[in-house]
Amino acid sequence: MSNLSNIDFENLSRDDLIAILECEKEDILELMKLANSKRECNYVTYSKNVFIPLTKICRNDCGYCAFKQSPDDPNAIILMEKEEVLSTLKEAEKYGCKEALFTIGEDADTEPAVKAKLDKLGYENMVEYIYDICKMTVEETALFPHTNAGNFSYEDMKKLKEYNVSMGMMLENSSERLMSTIAHEKSPGKNPKLRIETIENAGKLNIAYTTGILIGIGETKEEIADSLLKIKEICDKYGHIQEVIIQNFTVSPGIQMESYEEPSLLEMVRTVAAAQLLFDEEVSVQVPPNLNYETSQIFLLCGTDDWGGVSPLSEDYINPSSPWPTLERLEKLTIDAGFELKERLAIYERYINEKYIENPILLEKTKKAQEEINNN
Repeated sequence: MSNLSNIDFENLSRDDLIAILECEKEDILELMKLANSKRECNYVTYSKNVFIPLTKICRNDCGYCAFKQSPDDPNAIILMEKEEVLSTLKEAEKYGCKEALFTIGEDADTEPAVKAKLDKLGYENMVEYIYDICKMTVEETALFPHTNAGNFSYEDMKKLKEYNVSMGMMLENSSERLMSTIAHEKSPGKNPKLRIETIENAGKLNIAYTTGILIGIGETKEEIADSLLKIKEICDKYGHIQEVIIQNFTVSPGIQMESYEEPSLLEMVRTVAAAQLLFDEEVSVQVPPNLNYETSQIFLLCGTDDWGGVSPLSEDYINPSSPWPTLERLEKLTIDAGFELKERLAIYERYINEKYIENPILLEKTKKAQEEINNN
């Protein structure tokens, strides 16, 4: 190998990661083989979920965002009411969904229209509302809440932990330089210092956590390497990061970055392989299958072992132009690549204990659901 021969794959440095991210085409197959060699099992997991956007109002205005709505839009989701959420959850039960993925626009309660709706429903702020929604989910349905709603304070995350089996937020990138680009110049919540603090707070609170990076928003190879190393540093310190998502920027109609070029397949292969080689075996590396509909099997051959959350009921509201593959297609893709498809919960099995789930009722319910999965 030309670019890879001097790399210490047992102890990857920043320079090593950059070399992987810049490797020539003749090294790609060997790189994939090396990444896949870290695979510990012959199955690929997924979480059957329902995706519920509690509000689509957001203080950020990212250049690549297809999620945010204006409060002036007559079709905007200002704030879903509990009855509507419960109805969706009950429908999800019929499909066998086990994860309730709750998303909101970040700091949505700073918008007067959202604050007015919260006041009308009797909530002081968005955290109180999310807490009540998650509590309802645990007490009245068979689903398990996973909240992905941007930055939270330590105290707010501590409160939400009671009724969430896991939580998540994409780091996206650790580079402050991107805050002055079209990607993040209108998005104060994407300040990497704030996001790193949130991910660390999740570690301090022993919250099973999902994070990751976004590829194709104007970052450099050095910034990709730094971002992966920052996640690895936090992961090594706290041990709470259960999966790392490598997500590719995709063009959606009407976004500010509509004319921007999407990352190539080989760019993604290099990045996925770098992440797979960097992180310990128990940390799953995931690539969203709906954003890579025709090429998703390639990443299985780079060692990825999880498809992430896939919904048989709801769309991907973050990427509305990229529909989920059906579970039948997902199973076919998995088997064709030589692996077995296996369902999981929103929290990985090794985190199902008193340390990560302090609520005894939620813990018992989670243990029972995991046992049912294991027996199937």
